[in-house]
Formats: sequence, C-alpha cells, structure tokens
Amino acid sequence: MNSLIVLNKNDNVGVSQFIMPEKTKINDQDISTIDPIPFGHKVCLKPIKKGDPIIKYDQIIGFASKNISAGEHVHTHNLEFKEFERAFKVNNKKTIVDENADTFFNGILRENGQVATRNYIGIVSTVNCSATVTKMIVEKIKYSNILNDYPNIDGIVPITHSTGCGMNTVSEGMQMFQRTIDGFKNHPNFSHVFVIGLGCECAQVSLFDESVKKHNRIHFLTIQDEGGTKKIVDKVLSQIKNLLSEANDIKRTPESVSHLTLALQCGGSDGYSGITANPALGVAADMLVKKGGSSILSETPEIYGAEHLLINRANCQETADKLMKRLEWWKHYTSINNSTMDNNPAPGNKRGGLTTILEKSLGAVAKGGKSILEDVLEYAEPLKNKGFNFMDSPGYDPVSVTGQVASGANVICFTTGRGSCFGCKPVPSLKLSTNSAMYEKMEEDMDINCGTIAEGKEDIEEVGSKIFDLVVNTASGNKSKSEINGYGDEEFNPWQVGVVM
Repeated sequence: MNSLIVLNKNDNVGVSQFIMPEKTKINDQDISTIDPIPFGHKVCLKPIKKGDPIIKYDQIIGFASKNISAGEHVHTHNLEFKEFERAFKVNNKKTIVDENADTFFNGILRENGQVATRNYIGIVSTVNCSATVTKMIVEKIKYSNILNDYPNIDGIVPITHSTGCGMNTVSEGMQMFQRTIDGFKNHPNFSHVFVIGLGCECAQVSLFDESVKKHNRIHFLTIQDEGGTKKIVDKVLSQIKNLLSEANDIKRTPESVSHLTLALQCGGSDGYSGITANPALGVAADMLVKKGGSSILSETPEIYGAEHLLINRANCQETADKLMKRLEWWKHYTSINNSTMDNNPAPGNKRGGLTTILEKSLGAVAKGGKSILEDVLEYAEPLKNKGFNFMDSPGYDPVSVTGQVASGANVICFTTGRGSCFGCKPVPSLKLSTNSAMYEKMEEDMDINCGTIAEGKEDIEEVGSKIFDLVVNTASGNKSKSEINGYGDEEFNPWQVGVVM
C-alpha cells in the first residue's frame, strides 16, 4: 500500500499510488514522507540541491527551485520550468510493415475506394451565419424520427462553428479553415454532405466546390440564393428524404486494418497518464502501424520538451526540420500573444500530479509508441504517408481532434486521468482511463481502464493489445461509450489563427 512507482533507476522522484500521510514509511525505499502526498503526485527519492534537475522517465522534467529532502512532496512549490538543451539525432530508418499481417475489420467500402467506419449524413456550415439553419435541418430530421426506418444510417450531424468570415481570404487562418472544411465534407464516414453558406461570407462555397467534380454525394447551397431560411430548410429536408434509401444501401465487408487511421489524443491528464494509458495506447498504435495502418499524434505545445524523442525517430532530416519549424512557429506565436510555451499544464493537470510542460509532454509523446515518424502535417492537412504521423495543432482537445479528423482519422483514442468527456462525429471516440479510481467513478464514460497497469494486474503490452482489439471492434460498428452517451454534435472546433477583421 505504501509503495511508489519508480519508472527508471536514474529517476530521483517516484509517483504515489495512494494518498500518503506525512511520516509514512515507503516500501522498497529507505525514506518516509515528510509531508502529505496526494494520489499521483511525486515524492523525492534522494536529496536534490537547488538548481539541480529533477528526473522522471530518465528525462529532465524541471529543476529544483529550493533544496528538496528525500521523502518530500515535489510539485509547483519546489519544482520550476527552465529551458535546457535537448540532444537528438535523426535515425533515417524506415517503417517495416508485416506483409503477412492479415487483420481485418468490418468497414464500409465507398465507391471512390475510401473505407468508412461509420455512415452519417453531414450538414456543414461554411460560416457561423449558416449555423442556425444547419441546426434547424438536423433537428427537424431528428424530431421526425424518419431515420428509424433506415437502420444503416448512423445519424445526421451538424458541423457548425463560430468562424468563416471576418478574416483575410488569403491568410494562413483561411487556409487552415478551408483544409478543415474540406477534410470533413470529404470524410468517408459521411455518405452524403450538404454544405450550407450564407452567400456573402469570406468562406465562399466556391472555395470548397472542387470536390463536386469528384463526389456527387456533396451538395452546395446558400441561404441568400435559396431565398431565405424557410426555403433552404425545406429544400434540404426534401433532398435528404430523397437520398435516405441510397445512404442506407450499404453493407459492412471485411477490410484491411491498413485503412484505419487512429487519432491519438489526451485530455485531463494526470500523473498516471505517462505511466499507464499513454504508453499502452502507444503499443496499440505501433500494432496498427506494423499492420499497414496509420496514427496521428498532435498537440504541438504538449510535445514541447519531448520533441527530441520524436526527432530521434524521424525517417529523414526533412521530417525533423518540419517538426522544428512548427515548434519555432509556436514560440513566436506565443511570444506575440504575451504568453510562453510553459503556460501549461492546466490547473486540473496540476491537481492530478503534473507540474511542468516538460513532464506533461514526456507523458504525452508516449501515445505515439515507438514507430518511425513518417511525416509532419500542418493543421488539417490530408494524410499523405502511411504510418506514424505528427499533425501541428494546439493542445486544446476539440481543436486538435477536429484537425486530426480533417486529416483523415477514422477512429479516435482519447486518454484521460481527470475524466474528460468527448466525442467527435462522424468519427467514433474511445476513452482510456489512466487510473482505476476515476474509471470506477466514471465507468459509463470510459471504454477501458488502464489503471490496472499501475496496480500490477496487467502490463502495458497486455492493455495495449486490448486497446488495439477495441479499435478494430469499434471500427467495425460497435458503439463507443461517447456514442452511447450522445457526444459528438458540438465538438467541431476549427483552429482560428490571425486577425478577426
């Protein structure tokens, strides 16, 4: 009961598995606690002098702001962030795919060769001004219960947001927004999509109509051209009713897991995230990559301090340079907005035991497993190279996942220690709990409990294999907890960058 998790023999802190009162004798360590230690927080294993590095994962997570005694609680009061040089070397290796790995899921093969994991109808706003109409259409379809007669349609999804105008039409922000809308309207998890604009906005529907030449399942309309709210709502409702039979006419067939792209996400992280759920998800992601599939790690501010671990895995110098360029962009971006890269973790992260962005990032990158880094994507940029990829994004979960789905992710795995609730239609989202206490409290929201790793009941590889199997089953149509609870209609949140005019 009074043991610590020590991740590496070189670490000078361990992680508590229980709430420890002061003067608690710690098993396997010749120390006793000096002050109370909250669950998931760090305990000093040997004296640390002021200014010396504090080591966890055999990596620097910060520096002592004062002398720290063995048995003392290590957190924000005596651990501080400082910049330091991080060593890395590009390895120039290639991902080895097991050509004999015949693993399949029951997917939906589209006419253009894409494979879907869900079958939704989408109503996509190009601007906030068309968000109300978009929601009206979806609500009328839902309240009519007409979809009950079409069991192969998973539902109808409103894609609404607060942007699309008031920006320079050739700006970086508009390019991000255009990629995001394109990624969603072209996503194979939509059988049909209606793109709704107002008519006079910066994000004109003409920006997105190239796909009409490729897909007859995408329809473009504007409120102004159709003659107002009631007329466009009635027109789209009529068109949807006419295509329901076509949208319902699908069947799931065995498809290679090489068609799966897994979004790797974390939110509400705690001191156990980098010990249990994140490395277990990394095992599952590696399993998928070895079978020809893909994974996308994101949240650039939350790899800061651990970027050297990713660069060590880059397939070439060009890929490493892309990652460093995005980090330099973020340093500039935060500085011109009177912020810094270490303005993270969040208050909830700190209550859960995380102290610095370095510590948080070292745990976060574990979601990416050990696979070779094949490419670094800009936000919402379409996936080009199979295997493990990194996509630039903020650390804010809804914004990050929105970009990953736009890039092509068709399953999401979301680790959480504090208890984040999340969904992102049209893609199923799986929740992985980092600790058993939270899992037991929020079992209706969590798909897998990874806290068994800390308890010694299962190892990381066993839980990783369970996650992989759950990904395959979910891609085959089994509902995730977030889907059962109805999450996913409100989480579309494209990254807004630049001046609002």
